[in-house]
Amino acid sequence: MKVYFIGAGPGDPELITIKGKNAIEAAGYCIYTGSLVNKEILQYTSPKAKIFNSASMTLDEVLSVIKEAQEQGENVARIHTGDPSIYGAIQEQMEALEKMGIDYDVIPGVSSFTAAAASLKQELTLPGVSQTVIITRLKGRTPVPETEDLEILAKSKATICIFLSIGQIESIALHLSQFYGKSCSVAVVYKATWKEEKIITGTLDDIGLKVQQSGINKTAVIIVGKVLKKNFDKSKLYDKDFEHGCRKKK
Repeated sequence: MKVYFIGAGPGDPELITIKGKNAIEAAGYCIYTGSLVNKEILQYTSPKAKIFNSASMTLDEVLSVIKEAQEQGENVARIHTGDPSIYGAIQEQMEALEKMGIDYDVIPGVSSFTAAAASLKQELTLPGVSQTVIITRLKGRTPVPETEDLEILAKSKATICIFLSIGQIESIALHLSQFYGKSCSVAVVYKATWKEEKIITGTLDDIGLKVQQSGINKTAVIIVGKVLKKNFDKSKLYDKDFEHGCRKKK
């Protein structure tokens, strides 16, 4: 018996990995994050699988279901949205399973920030512009360390992807504009890869109003950075005058 923490991807059910899909199909128990995971993912479950929506469950209740699965000798597909390593709340579950002596594995998935970049047809690291991507969120009921304050992170002027903070978009724009400038490009992607996906683009000067007018107040990723201007140096990788281990200069 094993528990599989599976990244279901950002929304499109075809964006789950083959390994993740196989684990779901073989599991006798499925616990999915119903508030975020696209329910179309459940099409991969076995007809005999017991399915639980963890949106209304406590950690103890989740562990109780896993304990039941262990007694039945059945694998558990623990399905999380995006990639479970980012804001997935899986560490506490894995720690509990280790204390219970239950084996587990983690299957990565497509994160919503990379899905958002794909929807924008945008590379987040461009030569001469930014070679760093910062993933962060603003504090809410979950605190953020003072050393990771948005103004501290913004000093690098790197590409920044902000999760779980769309309700504070005006504050975000105000703080970031001090470092990136008011004219810096911003993209907000709501429910990336879902049928309901919406994309709002603008600058730090006007994105707050645009988001407010759209009515978007959750499930959106904010991407800020000069890469969105698409003004960059060409990569050395494909430069005919650049040698590397796989190609010698002719």
